[in-house]
This record gives sequence, C-alpha cells and structure tokens, in this order.
Amino acid sequence: MAAVPLILLLLQTLSPKKHHLFLFHITIFFLIFLSNPHLSFSISEDEALIKFKESLTNTTALDSSWHKGTSPCDKKKKWTRVQCEGNAVEGLLLGEAGLSGELVIDPLIALPGLRVLELANNSFSGTIPEFFLLGALKSLYIDGNQFSGEIPKDFFSKMGSLKKVWFSRNKFSGPIPESLTNLKYLMELHLESNGFSGPIPSLSQGSLTSLDLSNNKLQGEIPQSMSKFGADPFKGNNELCGQQLGKECNEETKKNQGAPMSKLKWIIFGIVVSLLLVTILFRAKRKEDHFDKLGKENLDEGLYVASTNRKSMSIQSKGGDSVRGSSRRGGSMQGGKATGDLVLVNNEKGTFGLPDLMKAAAEVLGNGVLGSAYKAKMGNGMSVVVKRLREMNKMNRDVFDAEIRKLSKLRHRNILPLLAYHYRKEEKLLVSEYVPKGSLLYLLHGDRGVSHAELNWPTRLKIIQGVASGMCYLHSEFASYAVPHGNLKSSNILLNEKYEPLLSDYAFYPLINNTQIVQSLFAYKAPEAVTNQQLSPKCDVYCLGIIILEILTGKFPSQYPNNQKGGTDVVQWVQSAIADQRESELIDPEIASATDSIEQVVKLLHVGAACTVSDPDKRIDMKETLRRIEEISLI
Repeated sequence: MAAVPLILLLLQTLSPKKHHLFLFHITIFFLIFLSNPHLSFSISEDEALIKFKESLTNTTALDSSWHKGTSPCDKKKKWTRVQCEGNAVEGLLLGEAGLSGELVIDPLIALPGLRVLELANNSFSGTIPEFFLLGALKSLYIDGNQFSGEIPKDFFSKMGSLKKVWFSRNKFSGPIPESLTNLKYLMELHLESNGFSGPIPSLSQGSLTSLDLSNNKLQGEIPQSMSKFGADPFKGNNELCGQQLGKECNEETKKNQGAPMSKLKWIIFGIVVSLLLVTILFRAKRKEDHFDKLGKENLDEGLYVASTNRKSMSIQSKGGDSVRGSSRRGGSMQGGKATGDLVLVNNEKGTFGLPDLMKAAAEVLGNGVLGSAYKAKMGNGMSVVVKRLREMNKMNRDVFDAEIRKLSKLRHRNILPLLAYHYRKEEKLLVSEYVPKGSLLYLLHGDRGVSHAELNWPTRLKIIQGVASGMCYLHSEFASYAVPHGNLKSSNILLNEKYEPLLSDYAFYPLINNTQIVQSLFAYKAPEAVTNQQLSPKCDVYCLGIIILEILTGKFPSQYPNNQKGGTDVVQWVQSAIADQRESELIDPEIASATDSIEQVVKLLHVGAACTVSDPDKRIDMKETLRRIEEISLI
C-alpha cells in the first residue's frame, strides 16, 4: 500500500462540515508558524552554532573546529572559543576574532545554557541585534564594534539575569535605555565612547560596582544615587553637571530633573554622617588593640599597615647602628653604579636619595620571616616602605644589583614595583611604594571596619583575578626560576584604593641563602616540597590555590608558616566538602548572604581545589588557572 500523508488520512475521517473547519484551523496554524521564525523545531547545539556562524563573514578563526555533527563540548576536540559546562554550551567567547556580517540571534535560542556572549573588538555594524531573545544571558560584551542607532528603552526588560553589559566604543545614539534600571543584578555597565544623549537614568542597584559613561553627549544633573562612582565615569560629557564633576547645575536643570532633597532626606543624611563619625572614633580607639592582637598571633608577615604606636626612629641596621650612621656618603645613585649607598632603579614615583630617607620618621609596619618593614614619609610628601632583608648575604654587590634590576623592569598593574635598594655585605634594604590600604591578610582577618565591609563578592573576584594575572606575568618573565614568585600569601598581597591587588616579595628565590630558604618561602609549604624538597612553578600554583580558598571561605589558613593561631586546613576542608557536594557550606557568610553569584563562587572553589591537589603532576598550571578564573569572571 502506498504511503499516504497523515493529514489526508485525518481528512478522510471528517464530515464535510468538520472538513472545512479543520482546513481553516490548519491554515491559521501554518500562517502563524511561518510568520514567527522563533516558533521552530528544536535543533542540536552544533547545528545552532553552525547556523549562527553561517550568518557571519571572515570566520577563519572558527572554521578549523566548528564542524557539524561533532559536539562543541567534546573534551578531546572542543570547539574553539566555546565555553562549556558539562555537555552544554555556556559561553561564546568570540572577541577579537575578525568577525563581521549581520548577527542573526535566532539560532542561539537553541542554546538554553548560554550565559556569556562576547563579541568585543570585531567589525559588526548596523542597529543593535535582538539580544533580548536570549533572556538567560548574564554577560554581554559587544564593545569595540560599529553598532549604531538608538537602543529601544525597553530593550533590557526581558533580560533580568544580566550582570555585565559592555557596549563601549560603538556608535550608539539616543537616550540610555531606561530598562537598565530594572536589572537588579547589574554589576558592570560600560557605555563609554558612544553618542548617547539626554539625562542619565538613576541606576541605584547596590550590586553595580563598575560604571563608565564617559565620552558621550549626556546632559543634565548626575543622579545622587550614582555619587559613589566619583568623576571619572562621567567625564567627556560637556553638558553634564553635579557634585561629582565639581560643576553646579543651574536652577532650570534642577527643576527639570527633580526637586531638591526633602527635609526628611537631610535628616537621614545627618544621622548617617553622625553614625559614621561615631564609628570612626570607635575604630580609632580599638585599632591599637586589633593591631597588637594581630602581632601577638603572628598573622602579619609584612602587613604594611601602620601601627597606631607611632615612633619617630632611624632605620636600624642589623648590628644596632642606624643606616644614618653607616651610610656616610649619602646620595642617590640613579646611574646604577653599585658604589652609592642608595641605588635608585625606578624613578616613576619620583626621585629621592639616602638623605631623604634619613630625615624621614619611620614607623614599624611588621616583622616577617624575611625581615622587617618600615614606613618612611619623606619631606616631599612621598611615602615608601623600606624592607630590611635577612638571609640575603651570599651575593656580591654586582650579582645583587643585576637581580634587583631584573625586578625593577617589571611593569604590570598587579605587581608592586621596586624603587631603590641599599647594599652592604651584612645588610640589604629594598625600597618600594607605600600602599596605605594594607594587605589582604589584614583586611580579611584583622580589620572589621569600612575596608573589610567593602570586601563584597565583586571586590573579592577582582582581587582573585588580579592576583592570578600578576602571577601569570611573573611565570612568564621568570620562567627559568624554580619558583617565579616563591612567597605568595595574603600578607604579601597589597590592595590599593580601588582594591586592585599588588604582589610584593616576589622572585626572591635566587637571593636567599640556601640554608634558610625552606624556612623563608611559603612555596616550600607545597606538599611535594615538604616531603622531598621538590620545588617547581607548581608550588606557586599551590600558594595561589590557598589564596583563592582563603578569600572564598574567609578562613585563616593553617598552612601559613609560623602560624601560632592554628587556623583552618582550608585544603582538606574544601576537598572534603566538594567530595560530599557541600560547597555552599564553605562560602564566607559575608558574601554568601549578599550575593546572587553563588554559581561563580562554587566554580572558583573548584579552581582553588584544582590548584591545591597534592600531586603536582595532576595540579593545573598557572596559565590554566588564569584561563579558568577569567572564564568564571565573564559569567
């Protein structure tokens, strides 16, 4: 019997009247289906991605691995620039791929797990594509393209999961979409270098930590709810006004944008200011007790936070004499000849000599395994840290000078640069910039004031990413060293005013006496170093893993050397919890209760666990660690 279409068999069973009615309904169905391209039969993820690629031009970067009929998430032949979670596509990282063409978003609807779409720095143009069809997106990066035109005011109304929006360096015009104010999880918004005009909508989300609206054509008064961001995010908008820019708005502008602050608001403002003053006075009274307690428990190994017991003193040499008395020639040797008592190797922060240091009052910052640290504020207002180093007496002057000059040439946003050094056979001094906010160790475990309160999840993620970036740079610059850093721990991570981490005490491995190196460097706490003195760059990875777990759990690690406090064995604790799928129990309550980013935290816990695997052959390397952290930060 010949095959008969199913629809004909159905028609044969119907009466003439029902026959016509059925045909009418079928016609309506197909008209609706054909008129709505989003009502389509489901397709596999590889088919969806191939269909998406076909809408693009210049896809050379994708052609080698994007093949229909293969799995994008196959661990053996994973598609390039595709990020997966298990067997589901989670992210498309297509930045700087030389792509152009008309973006067709429809195929990506078939990727229900898609959370990150990165198309930055390509050559796309035209009006903004229908990204709102991807309602589950958390991160959208289209900066550095040629998109133009206005963005509809309700464009983001169906994208409630968005956390990161980067539309900078395009040609968008018209008002900033009001629907951005409804993104309750928004963390990063970058719209700089476009042609946006009109007033700034009031973005009052507490989660918003990174904002840039500079170099547009925005007008009117900056909303009070955005005062915490300072002036930089609003520069390059000539018709903006407000206290952030130091530009007073005229009465007409204020009238148009809203009435002045009500009496109730002023009362609340006064109460808040009063509470802040009380808090500051209370903290000033307790700070000495906090710091003394830290000192007694040996939490500090170079804390870089000034004690409240300030004493004016000269910097004493190992033998008890001051450097003032032992350095008679004075003078700064900028040329680098190792004949001067103070050799300036980096003048980017200003020039100074030994007389400037000798006239400065010094404050003891901390005592660690490698030596003591002092803060010195010079007459020109510049503050530096002077570290007196023990156990570095094996090198002659020329070799020491060569090693220090290697360090002075480092340039990375997360590396604290060396400024100068002083050499004597029995004593070495290193001079670097003073970082007033202090160390990560102090802010995590010693401080319970404003700075500690500001260690929210976005800040902690930024710190982790910055530390990993700096470590990867050191591993590139000092690839021949047994341990490129060698002494990574939270007391050697300083935080600037924007909570960007700065690594200190790095690359000392060639400088330390062999007899003391085991006691001096934290890298020797890696399991393989403890058991058989095996040292490698993987020891640095272990140390980074401890940092990650310390930041995420808020616990002081028992792994830190000379720790009399005890602390928590974060490695064993985390590995045990992961094995039992109890990761949520590990998270520091201070971020677990205030963040919607538990997914990111849990994934970073797994990265920390991968960094602290006891077998170095199974431990991931530094480059892979940074890659995983950067992928997580895009979510």
